[in-house]
Amino acid sequence: MSDQGVHMTGSVYRGTDAGGPGGRELKFRRLADRLRREIAEGVWPPGSRLPTEPELARANGASISTVRRAVADLVAERLVVRRQGAGTYVLAPDSGERRAELIGVVVPDTAFYYPRVLAGIEEELTAAGARFAIVCSDYDQARERRALGELLDAGVDGLLLVPTLDGPEQPEAHLRRLAGLPVPAVLVERRGSTLGDTTENVCTHHEAGGYDAVHHLARLGHRAIGLVLRAPSPTAEPVSRGFRQAVRELGCRTAEFSAALQEWSPAAADRCLARLRAAGATAAVCFGDRQAALLAAAARRAGLTVPGDLALIAYDDEIADLAEIPLTAVAPPKHQLGRTAAGLLLQRLRNPDQPRRQVLLRPAITVRDSCGGRREGGLPD
Repeated sequence: MSDQGVHMTGSVYRGTDAGGPGGRELKFRRLADRLRREIAEGVWPPGSRLPTEPELARANGASISTVRRAVADLVAERLVVRRQGAGTYVLAPDSGERRAELIGVVVPDTAFYYPRVLAGIEEELTAAGARFAIVCSDYDQARERRALGELLDAGVDGLLLVPTLDGPEQPEAHLRRLAGLPVPAVLVERRGSTLGDTTENVCTHHEAGGYDAVHHLARLGHRAIGLVLRAPSPTAEPVSRGFRQAVRELGCRTAEFSAALQEWSPAAADRCLARLRAAGATAAVCFGDRQAALLAAAARRAGLTVPGDLALIAYDDEIADLAEIPLTAVAPPKHQLGRTAAGLLLQRLRNPDQPRRQVLLRPAITVRDSCGGRREGGLPD
């Protein structure tokens, strides 16, 4: 977890209140005065979470109603704020300076795909003077939910999330729950499939990526183009939609092959190659880099050449340049995704009434050796 100045307090308020002749009225005023004084002295610094009402009640020998009246006074004075489902947090004192926002960032992986997204996020937040805390969910919805709870408890002002959509909770239900978080949130590389999706998000336009890959191969003369997929993945479906639209528009023949991520192996690649060759495919769009590299190796075992007999475009561009034959690849704008999402969230925090935005960034194609030059009888540009 990367932490730039995040204050997380686990202390519990302790104290006594004998009650005295003033009764309940005096108790709540005494408790409010004590909390007010300790906030001023830095016992509860800006951004920290106060103890819960039951904890304050036990520590002070007071009733819950007394605690609520004391805290209500502090809320009215803008010393603290109640955040639904998260707790009561100390506000920074009013001054001419803007308080640095604390942003929680949740990603499913910090080793593959997301390092460049995180670099963009960190660059944008650092330039804006914001603080941030990064947590990895390991593609686990339960861990993601715990991470969100911890970040909310730490007093984050907003969240940047890459939610895990292939879990026990169905994708649309998961997105609806995230849309109800008590602080503003922007999703990265995740969006709903219906108009009911109300989340703010910044995503790669994966449909356009699949579409552009087909057009690139068509300009090189390929009329029979395969689609090679790994599943499950929230990215596979939009890539497929873009691919299918392009082959319809161009009148290309096509064949598709899909295998589960854990099933992808040299044997799976051999089966994929047989499927493509039976359909007469001379090119393929492969989601993602590893699948394209395995397919290239299968072609070599079968005595075929890449790109002479089979042209390949990978999707992701994480390790495409490291393949034995460097792979042409659709490259999502990962760094810009992070910067755009972080900027959108900061704008939301500073201008709460702005319209909700759902941003799509079109990927580019990085041309390498796996496509070759123009084939005879190619389709027109």
